[in-house]
Amino acid sequence: MSSDYTNPAFKKLLEKLQEESWQLELLISGFANFGLFTAYDSVVLYFNEAVATGQDYKRVAFTVFRISCIILIFSLLIHVLLRGLWIGALGLRYVSGEIDYEELNYSEKFTKYLKKKVGSFDKYIATLENYCSIIFAASFLLIFYVLAMTCIIFTIGFIGSNIIDSDWLPEWFSIGFGVPLMLFIVFGMLLTFIDYITQGFLKRKKWTSKFYFPFYWVFSFITLSFLYRPIVYNFLDNKFGRRFAMLLFPLFIGFAIAFSLHYNFSNYFSVENASNDYISNRDNYEDLIEEESGYIDNVVIQSKVIKENYIKVFVPYSEDIEDRIFSFNEGLKPEKDIRGLDSDIVVINDNSNMQNRDSLRRAYLSTFNKVYYTKIDTTVVESEFIVSHTKKGTLGFESYISTDNLTKGKHLLEFKRKGLNRDNDTVYFSLRKIPFWYFPD
Repeated sequence: MSSDYTNPAFKKLLEKLQEESWQLELLISGFANFGLFTAYDSVVLYFNEAVATGQDYKRVAFTVFRISCIILIFSLLIHVLLRGLWIGALGLRYVSGEIDYEELNYSEKFTKYLKKKVGSFDKYIATLENYCSIIFAASFLLIFYVLAMTCIIFTIGFIGSNIIDSDWLPEWFSIGFGVPLMLFIVFGMLLTFIDYITQGFLKRKKWTSKFYFPFYWVFSFITLSFLYRPIVYNFLDNKFGRRFAMLLFPLFIGFAIAFSLHYNFSNYFSVENASNDYISNRDNYEDLIEEESGYIDNVVIQSKVIKENYIKVFVPYSEDIEDRIFSFNEGLKPEKDIRGLDSDIVVINDNSNMQNRDSLRRAYLSTFNKVYYTKIDTTVVESEFIVSHTKKGTLGFESYISTDNLTKGKHLLEFKRKGLNRDNDTVYFSLRKIPFWYFPD
């Protein structure tokens, strides 16, 4: 089969495929919806894992996957419904033909109105066909728009963290190159958005097109628009496509609003309320979390009702914790911060540095235990934390507190930390309050 688009045989083949494309659309929509419904729970699970383990890059990736799944499920379901309606209309046309308004025997007023508003049955079928084909194409186009927005946000974040706030680049280069580059990207983002919502206004005028072209050229790579640009312009070269393209952005906003809706059962309480002395949130009890996703992103104890002679306290690791430890013990701050993405392909074992690293780890934990501490009711309790991880692999700090001095009934565990104010005076912050009941076996 020749792929020369100027070849008449190739054009004839495309026309034939156009006529039969509805079969492929239904096949792809059916399999895609089945796969998306099956995969969605796994995507949410991996997203929760990324949040719990502090993997920001993984969290961004699965956020994009999650949004893409929602968009595709919603739009492809609409496509299947409309295609089903279109097939039903074709079958009805085979049986009944066109609409015979005279056979309906309505009054002249209603007959004229229906002929004007409802019109030909063939026109109705043609309109359904147009909507089905456009919705199918737009479903995947919306995914590319999500990727484009993600790439722009990632680019802005990369410039801010790796150029402007860089520790290894000269300051004159970081500011002199990073700031103009950031302004170019932000201004270009605004121009690209304006050009999108005005359907190409900046490309029509001679002076605006000259000014906008450098931004357009750069953003064609940042937003990956070179992959889907022909589809966009095919939308915009006819009236029906332009009207539908104008709906894409409101639809995108509508998706975001629709999936952010929730029902409030009370004026005072919700399932999102953090634990305190009169509220218990399931996110602070390990046995309840295990029933959900198994990933911990909060301070937890083993259960709401403590029967053992100990309380297990687990604090998930976060970069904020490490930054605070550095502020209290500046000798722990490395010359090169290796937090972030890493690769296991190249592994270098430096045995001479292992002993020094072990002493630094001990100093790290010692500082953590000085900065963070635990209270039960009004009494500070001894809690020597060590580094550990959960069954699901969440890295954190773990300690076990004796319950020998506790009376039966309700108690409040409070996890606190020390901090420094602007005058370098020590202040104390309450990070989490977790109510529990002690009823030993």
